[in-house]
Amino acid sequence: MHKSPFALHRRVWLATACLGLAFTLVACDKWSAPKPASALKFNAVDITGADYARQLQLKDVDGHPRSLSEFKGKIVFLFFGYTQCPDVCPTTMAELAEVRRRLGVDASLVQGVFVSVDPARDTPQVLKAYLHSMDPTFLGLTGSQEEIDKVSREFKIFYQKVPTKSGSYTIDHTAGAYVFDTTGQVRLFARYGMGVDALTADIKQLLPAHPPVNASAPSAANQAASSEKL
Repeated sequence: MHKSPFALHRRVWLATACLGLAFTLVACDKWSAPKPASALKFNAVDITGADYARQLQLKDVDGHPRSLSEFKGKIVFLFFGYTQCPDVCPTTMAELAEVRRRLGVDASLVQGVFVSVDPARDTPQVLKAYLHSMDPTFLGLTGSQEEIDKVSREFKIFYQKVPTKSGSYTIDHTAGAYVFDTTGQVRLFARYGMGVDALTADIKQLLPAHPPVNASAPSAANQAASSEKL
């Protein structure tokens, strides 16, 4: 029995479409896969695989419990400081705000988190206003002194009150931030003063890769649909 040349032509189109679809799936997988850790070179200190900085349970400025696990899918920049800090804290958070501005549409994938080491003075209202003035997306976390102490030990953060002549106090504290990747794993310790350019470059390396877009090329699915009409 002889098969219609139209049927043969249709089979060729379907076979081509299937191969094209398979290639597209492989290509997308290739482009979306993250780079192996050994291929990444950072400006910050690479602490991938660290056995600390893994757990955090505090409350946000609205009194809701928050943890690191809820931020999976985003790059998290976690900093410990206090709102009356004269230099390190505002500079660090302002630089992160600039990093997010430079990232454009990818800014939504970066979450800034500020943990107060001065819960006595950093009330939820004060903390919220402080962060909102730099970037409305920044999240402030606080808790009791005991809770802050526990989290600080987990993250190896040093802080200590220093009395002033006026009878008040400042706080000496670790001047650096932790950066977590989109899987929730701690990856970097960003030291104070590394600069916006260097931090932006590091965060870009941790962002999910985007597949190339070729609008002029017909998709495999469109090819298959066209073949059905033959």
